[in-house]
Amino acid sequence: MKQTTFFLIAVLVLGIMMPACNRETANKDILYVGTYSQRGSEGIYVFEFDRDEVSMELIQSVPGKESPSFLAVHPSGEYLYAVYREGMTEDTRNGTVAAFGIGSSGKLTLLNERSSEGANPCHVSVDPKGEYVYVSNYSDGSLSVYPIHQDGKLAGPSDVIIHEGSGPNPDRQKGPHMHSMIPARNGKYVYASDLGIDMIIAYKLNRGNGTLSANENQRTEAKPGSGPRHFDIHPSGNFAYSAEELTSTIAAYSIDPSNGALNFIERESLLPEDFTENNTAADIQVSPDGRFVYASNRGHASLAVFSTDQQSGEIELEGHADVHGERPRNFLIDRKGEFAFVANRNSDDVVVFQRNQETGELEFTGEKVKVPAAVCVKQLHLE
Repeated sequence: MKQTTFFLIAVLVLGIMMPACNRETANKDILYVGTYSQRGSEGIYVFEFDRDEVSMELIQSVPGKESPSFLAVHPSGEYLYAVYREGMTEDTRNGTVAAFGIGSSGKLTLLNERSSEGANPCHVSVDPKGEYVYVSNYSDGSLSVYPIHQDGKLAGPSDVIIHEGSGPNPDRQKGPHMHSMIPARNGKYVYASDLGIDMIIAYKLNRGNGTLSANENQRTEAKPGSGPRHFDIHPSGNFAYSAEELTSTIAAYSIDPSNGALNFIERESLLPEDFTENNTAADIQVSPDGRFVYASNRGHASLAVFSTDQQSGEIELEGHADVHGERPRNFLIDRKGEFAFVANRNSDDVVVFQRNQETGELEFTGEKVKVPAAVCVKQLHLE
């Protein structure tokens, strides 16, 4: 009897001592949602996503000052960076970029904050080697580079560049409007998309001092008036795709490995032929397997789905997925390619889709969570 009792106790103790946290979180992810400060938004929202149950549970909201509109997770999974239209503290001017520590549960703790060195920051990204953060300031067409300390905090900017010029659209292109900075997969270059001057610039990162440089061959002129907004790179590193906001088009490019320069392949519409209402393109992402490209339509309220030719980089429109909301902005193709998460700004929600990895089709799961003015979704896997 004593031996049996001891055995049962030992089993219970071992069960407690085993990495229960790992068992419980093995099929769960953390989703971070950036928002605009509208309709009662509480800042950055942190959700736990259960992959088996296909459900999202709010575990934290992180108040700031104004509009933590875009987020980026450090490659280590230990830090998150967010851009704010206005600083969270009184001693910072205009926009800021903030660093957060990520706890074991996925919750955020503010580490420090820096000025974005420009007006209305709208995008932030992280060097794939985890050494720098890149910030795009929309209103004055500037970009900033920040070294990352070992503790995840941001140092002062190592470089600030202000673009010059304009485009043919008198309402949207009176001056430069930086919209995104996407680093190459090897970290050697970072692609700066400027909507205001119809330009994508492949800046070379000087890793020793955190400065950027580009020659004329690394400056790609997009179609006049197209307004390149967001950008993504094929997993092979051989191709890239640009969402052109003002003309609702997607441009495909090949990448010259010698200097990161872009070579135009083709341009395709994001819209059905019979759609005649107003629309602007927002975000673009390549699936993890590189077989499909997705882009969000604000107006048509859809994600356009394109298949890709793995050899040529050419794309073909396969169809459109209804986003079950209004005015989709950023979206996320799941790290495993199984799900898609769409941030619908005007309907105040994040919508979850099951993704068919063979056809690229997206099917609404029925899961939709309330997030006021949701505009960005990022993912972290719980180990």
